[in-house]
Amino acid sequence: MILHAEHEPLSVQQVGLSPIPQLVVVNMADFLSMQLPERGFLLEPVIPTQGIVILYAPRGIGKTFAALSMSLAVAGGLSLYNWRASKGNKVLYVDGEMPAIAMQERLHALACGMAAPEIAMQNLSLLTPDMQMRSMPDLATIAGQKALEPYLQAVDLLVLDNIATLCRTGKENESQSWQPMQTWLLDLRRRGIAVLLVHHAGKSGDQRGTSAREDIMDTVISLRRPKVYNMAEGARFQVHLTKARGITGKEALPFEVHLNAKDNLLHWDVFEVAEAELEQIKKLLDEGYSIRECAEELGISKSAAHRLKLKLEEMG
Repeated sequence: MILHAEHEPLSVQQVGLSPIPQLVVVNMADFLSMQLPERGFLLEPVIPTQGIVILYAPRGIGKTFAALSMSLAVAGGLSLYNWRASKGNKVLYVDGEMPAIAMQERLHALACGMAAPEIAMQNLSLLTPDMQMRSMPDLATIAGQKALEPYLQAVDLLVLDNIATLCRTGKENESQSWQPMQTWLLDLRRRGIAVLLVHHAGKSGDQRGTSAREDIMDTVISLRRPKVYNMAEGARFQVHLTKARGITGKEALPFEVHLNAKDNLLHWDVFEVAEAELEQIKKLLDEGYSIRECAEELGISKSAAHRLKLKLEEMG
């Protein structure tokens, strides 16, 4: 049985506002008997249908490369890292800061490296500052959200890169300032639109600003530098799921990726963290580091470093 209010709501003229539909309340028996559609995934297991996901990392680690790659995978029905999209879906990528030429170069190299099909080209749309005759909308305001509304028709995934440039009203570390965005994101979820937010990490390594952002997230993805890293390596980082609703077992484990460039193509190499640590300790040992120094560089115990060395020796 679906319950409605005992009294009719006040008329529009009485309250002087736009009409608001009545709330719908369903008793448990009816709710459990409903034939609701299975949720599914846009990018399994990290972006569920109607999911709200945040990806954060320190500056310069490769957040935009990762977010663009995820967008291409969703748009083209492709696999990425240890994740997979079963079919192509409509994606709107809203960029808040990149020059259009830089975005074009990155997207072209990624699309070629990932062998993105034609459907990905049709499914992925971009909104980027250089193409506008006005400033980018402030999505922390109702006006900014309304400005984006005409472009959300039939969109399955909205990517916002990044929070700092696209949400400019309010204080970043106050949960109250996040409320207008949270209300909008939940409304997008109700309408069937998934959202991927890109954000900066703070000095602590956690996502910058209020932790209230994570309350409504299905998945929180943290990109982190490996302990041993050289700037010449470019986009190389570990992927950690710090919040993962419904993700268990091997799929919840961290892994490492490295973006490689060859013949103007960009493609991702994926490693297990243990495999990456073996490669790192081999490099350090070849450079003359002691076991103690290797442990300090990798942020592991001396005994763990010794076990890695023994495993290298076993592998020949």
